Order: sequence, then C-alpha cells, then structure tokens
Amino acid sequence: MHVSLTAELESRVKAKVESGLYNNASEVIREALRFMDTHEDWIHEVKLARLREQLKVGTDQLDRGEGIAIESKSALDSLFDDIKA
Repeated sequence: MHVSLTAELESRVKAKVESGLYNNASEVIREALRFMDTHEDWIHEVKLARLREQLKVGTDQLDRGEGIAIESKSALDSLFDDIKA
C-alpha cells in the first residue's frame, strides 16, 4: 500500500520517529489509526459540536437579517461561483 501525505503531515510523522517514541513511519500511522478506532465516537462528537457552532453562527446571522435571498438556480450558481473565487 502506498500513502501520500502533505509535506506538513510527513514532517510530523518524521518528528514522531525522530523523538524515539516510534521505530518507523509505519508505527506512527498504525498508532494514529488505532487512536481513531478507539476514539471514533469522541471524534464524531467533536465534529458534530463544531458543525453545530457553525450552524449557530449562520442562524444568528439570519436572525439579524444578514441573509441573502436566492430565488433562482442561476442566482444560487452565481453565489457558489463567488464563494469559490
């Protein structure tokens, strides 16, 4: 199996190996996967809490009248184009 990492992630893996806690990059990755498996419910709750925070920001903005009325598909497409730019 071949895994591609960003330069930042590769640097973090190398730092873990250089710390002496792990013998090689494979051990670091295996430990990270075990952590994810063990803490899957907690990770899900953290992600869900973050999503709720973001939704709260959006609903607060709508409550203050800061929303944008979208009345057509082309208007929605234009909004998404503006966001991507």
